[in-house]
Amino acid sequence: MASSRPYLARTPVALAHRGGALYAPNVGLENTLTAFGRAVALGYTHLETDVHLTRDGRLVAFHDTRLDRVSDLAGRIRDLSWDEVRRARLGPGPEHDRVPLLSEVVEAFPGTRLNIDLKAPDTARPLWQLIQEHGLQDRVCVGSFYQRHLSEFRRLSRGRVVTAAGVPGTALLRFSPRWLTTMLHTPAEVLQVPPWVPLRGRRFELTTERFVESAHRHGKQVHVWTVDDPAEMRRLLDLGVDGLVSDRIDVLKQVLVERGQWTGAA
Repeated sequence: MASSRPYLARTPVALAHRGGALYAPNVGLENTLTAFGRAVALGYTHLETDVHLTRDGRLVAFHDTRLDRVSDLAGRIRDLSWDEVRRARLGPGPEHDRVPLLSEVVEAFPGTRLNIDLKAPDTARPLWQLIQEHGLQDRVCVGSFYQRHLSEFRRLSRGRVVTAAGVPGTALLRFSPRWLTTMLHTPAEVLQVPPWVPLRGRRFELTTERFVESAHRHGKQVHVWTVDDPAEMRRLLDLGVDGLVSDRIDVLKQVLVERGQWTGAA
């Protein structure tokens, strides 16, 4: 579905999840400048990242609440200073990188667009300040699993930035017919959803033809996360989804190129 917003203008949007966390050269280097750079080298124009705030108020591009899983240091980001966080090493062997500031990502890849998830409390205001300072209003889409974070960002940005409506975990477990109506009347321009949700021990297909058609009738794009299987990518594209978020950025590009739907750089 076409949109006048520059971020959403060319579809299907191909989004490199954490820079492409399962792309072989990026394994162990998710959300680093190295990973983002390799995605850009593949032609990706849209990168996905989460943001957290350090103890001294620096906004970093990182997924986890803690450093433990992917680095050689431990601790919650919000309990650590930027000087402490920047010392963490990510990646195997001598090829390692560090946690970047979001401002470093923006400056390193001036031609790219960013899907930013407000992962932690108190991130909305510093993100809006950074967007204003760097003139990023047309280059970002902001979403969050936490409605209060997203509401705060919308209050600050007043419609000047594309926002996405996600599916909070609690809603996934309490799926009801009213959910679709609520989603379609959100101020968000993008619905970011998984292909399916767990319901009473079973998989419930969420991204269906009816869902996509309903979203489009209400002027919403549908971006689906996180899709790494080529058959599933093709199925969703056949349904008319407007964007796919993937860790396997090489596979997603190959599928889109084969279909003549690649919208990234050559």
